[in-house]
Amino acid sequence: MASVNRSVVAHNTPAVPAISVNDLHKRYGTVEVLKGIDFRAHDGEVVSILGASGSGKSTFLRCLNLLELPSAGRLQIFGEKVNLRPSGSNLRIGDRNQVDRLRTQVAMVFQNFCLWSHMTVLENLMEAPVHVQRRSRGQVRDEAEAMLKRVGLIDRAKAYPAQLSGGQQQRAAIARALVMKPRVLLFDEPTSALDPELVGEVLKVMRDLAAEGRTMLIVTHEMAFARDVSSRIVFLEQGRINAEGLPQELFRGGVSERFDQFIARFNQG
Repeated sequence: MASVNRSVVAHNTPAVPAISVNDLHKRYGTVEVLKGIDFRAHDGEVVSILGASGSGKSTFLRCLNLLELPSAGRLQIFGEKVNLRPSGSNLRIGDRNQVDRLRTQVAMVFQNFCLWSHMTVLENLMEAPVHVQRRSRGQVRDEAEAMLKRVGLIDRAKAYPAQLSGGQQQRAAIARALVMKPRVLLFDEPTSALDPELVGEVLKVMRDLAAEGRTMLIVTHEMAFARDVSSRIVFLEQGRINAEGLPQELFRGGVSERFDQFIARFNQG
């Protein structure tokens, strides 16, 4: 499949990053998972975060919307510094209202869908906009139905998650994130829980979002997708950024010996 043209991003990069991280650390007891990460993602970028299992990819992503609290470091979202204060071995949230507000700008799509089983697909999409964002139920319903139509699930609006395939559940989860009108989308291995024949339908939705110029940070093992869709690749190795750059540069080889080893099987295929 032809790659998405992301070259426009480089010419329109704003001064203030969408996400900015400085010297980010995360420890679990004596185990340090993230070891001082500096990272920027600009508005309109699609950044794929690659690495072997245990390299810290998902932990890093979860720290960006504070599902995990960092042990040290600084985080800014569209130039606004997140209020984090020292508390034992981790930082703690200094302003809950700020975090709740920022989380509406940075939506997360999980590998295991995380849909509410007792709600229909449509109800899943409407819950947070109505009860968290305090938006009009009628307006939210219209937007939720439009999003379901967009991801090819309008005919499943009244179905419950258990009545959907894995691919359908993940598309519903993406639609749920979009109804919140986030400025950044975080994807944590969105296809890893799917049967191989269902992966393509989810990646197609994500390709369409990338083509729109949405800001997306994606932890993935789908190498062809990362190569074709990303404006930038970040490769984590043992809690540090080992390599970073344009997909065509990294996948050509020679930037990082460890990254070359990581993608060797993909290149052979």
